[in-house]
Amino acid sequence: GGGTSMQHWVYILKDATGSDEIRVTTEFRSRWAQHQSGGTQTTRRMTGELTLVASAVFEDRHAAALVERQLKRWKNPIKAIALLKSLPGG
Repeated sequence: GGGTSMQHWVYILKDATGSDEIRVTTEFRSRWAQHQSGGTQTTRRMTGELTLVASAVFEDRHAAALVERQLKRWKNPIKAIALLKSLPGG
């Protein structure tokens, strides 16, 4: 074995006003806890309760980064959510 591969999560958060944030992380559980406590720059900009609307897992950092960039480029949360839900781990 050549070490452990790290999982990369691409995920979409929605706040109480319906605003979306697309993010990528390798530490999803701790990141989600930070978001819920308002402990990240992203979530300080967001309003009210946060909901995780979609996520997908990638073994490859480059692939996760490409997907995150594509989703942001679309500026279409419904399309982005549908894509993430169709992926493994989504």
